[in-house]
Amino acid sequence: MRTFFILFTGFVLSVSPVVASPLAVGAAAPQVSAIDQEGKSIQFANIYAKGITLVYFYPKAGTPGCTAEACSLRDSYDKLQARGLQIIGVSRDSVGAQKHFQKQNKLPFILVADTDGKVAEAFGVPMMGVLPIASRQSFIVKDGKIAWNSLKAQTKGSAEEVQKALDGLK
Repeated sequence: MRTFFILFTGFVLSVSPVVASPLAVGAAAPQVSAIDQEGKSIQFANIYAKGITLVYFYPKAGTPGCTAEACSLRDSYDKLQARGLQIIGVSRDSVGAQKHFQKQNKLPFILVADTDGKVAEAFGVPMMGVLPIASRQSFIVKDGKIAWNSLKAQTKGSAEEVQKALDGLK
């Protein structure tokens, strides 16, 4: 059964994303609310107010690419946080799946259970294939606006990609 799930997930993730219009640099950052891995409501505006924020979307907690991406950010978390960056990971997974993913990988940042897809929709992140799975995209929010985006975000190199983006921010 596990092999079938991995193969099926790989197939679904290889299908082209459904067309959407991701937020462009300079656009106002979405003022959305969501549920985190603890089942608590969070307001994105409150998080943005605390400083530069990375909002990254990933298809499915626990899959190889998503784990590599999350662990890349985890491994560079202290360095990124020292630069004032906060991190929010978002997927369509349930609260329980997000909590398990966070605990299993010792992730020190917020994970959002975007089960209804409202956060992905607000950022214009397309779904992949026939299942409601968000494509892998990243956004940096600074001063209430999108300051950077990656519409084909890295997995293992995610932290390096974000660090370069931070270097380029004004």
